[in-house]
Amino acid sequence: MKLSVVIVNYNVKHFIEQCLMSVEKSAANIPAEVFVVDNASSDGSVPYLQARFPNVTFISNKENQGFARANNIAIKRSKGEYVLLLNPDTIVAEETFSNFIEFMDGHPDAGGCGAYMLRTDGSFAPESRRALPTPFVAFCKMSGLSALFPKSRRFGRYYMRYLNENETNRIEIMSGAFMFLRRKALDKAGLLDEDFFMYGEDIDLSYRLLKSGYSNYFLPSRILHYKGESTVKSSYRYVHTFYQAMQLFFNKHYSHSSLLLGIPIKLAIWTRAFFAYIGNQFRHSNEKNNTLPPINCIVIGSAKATEEVKSILNRHYGKSKHAFIAGNEESMPFGHLADSICTDGYDTVVYDTDAYSYSTILRLLAGTEGKRMKLGTYSPQTRTLITEGAVHSIENDNEQQMA
Repeated sequence: MKLSVVIVNYNVKHFIEQCLMSVEKSAANIPAEVFVVDNASSDGSVPYLQARFPNVTFISNKENQGFARANNIAIKRSKGEYVLLLNPDTIVAEETFSNFIEFMDGHPDAGGCGAYMLRTDGSFAPESRRALPTPFVAFCKMSGLSALFPKSRRFGRYYMRYLNENETNRIEIMSGAFMFLRRKALDKAGLLDEDFFMYGEDIDLSYRLLKSGYSNYFLPSRILHYKGESTVKSSYRYVHTFYQAMQLFFNKHYSHSSLLLGIPIKLAIWTRAFFAYIGNQFRHSNEKNNTLPPINCIVIGSAKATEEVKSILNRHYGKSKHAFIAGNEESMPFGHLADSICTDGYDTVVYDTDAYSYSTILRLLAGTEGKRMKLGTYSPQTRTLITEGAVHSIENDNEQQMA
């Protein structure tokens, strides 16, 4: 077995459905196995997905056991030479897996490799590559110095923005949303630390791979990450869990740091936690009425698909501005970037995933510099529209708003 893909799911059945569809295409010519570990979802994820993906191995936990423990359950059962830890709210391209396997095969020093993650507006997600959060690096991040001097090798090291994002480079920390790992390196460094319930375990594992003598890399192969669509970021639990993980990592690896350095770091962590919680409460205070924010869409795909999307948009966003264009990868290779399409007044482009490959969709999304558009996808197979803020399914007309 060449590759084992492990995905942990919690109440995002339509996002993980799209993720699995992209995984199927990327693994088409590779000896691979796919595991989905469900952390006691209440949205009917497992029976819904089992009927659609009979070749996927599903593991159902009776309670939410956290990200690290859920991944470890599947890793212990997997047999691949490489193990990919993948978030459910991602899309991979058709060539993603072959790109990473080729790279890892050619670089035996690589313990793990991270991907070029796109946000839903096509911009580069800085968390695609990070430096080890030493006390000084963490202080620069928490104090805002890294934001003031993002390209500085000294003060802006946290996100390593001084590196060219279109080049392969050695990095220190990979994102848990996409961690392509060598089995032998995992055997030496150990699995994810289950003391981390969620967040921080990717930093900890990346560090242990380095300490085991391996290198970690960033490969500029694009994937899409919706970034936490399943997380209610305004909740106290999210803020507490995230910043508690940061303190856990600090205590685990830097407990011997001087008291004078340790106290400011811990104060910065919990000060940032407080302001993050207050800020999130203020930002989400207007969402309590469950109204959907307006979107103005350009929809590109088959005539049937565009008609189906039109019915969804008219039902839920009737007062918004929409354009519907019949086309596919052959007839409209430049998609919404074509000179004949005016994007003025539109903020979202929806692609029919039967008319365009995931690889092309990601390439076009990344090419929107100067006229940034958010991505929406529509699958004629599942008859589901996914945009940044909501999921609509024609089957039952349910809408799933995400935080």
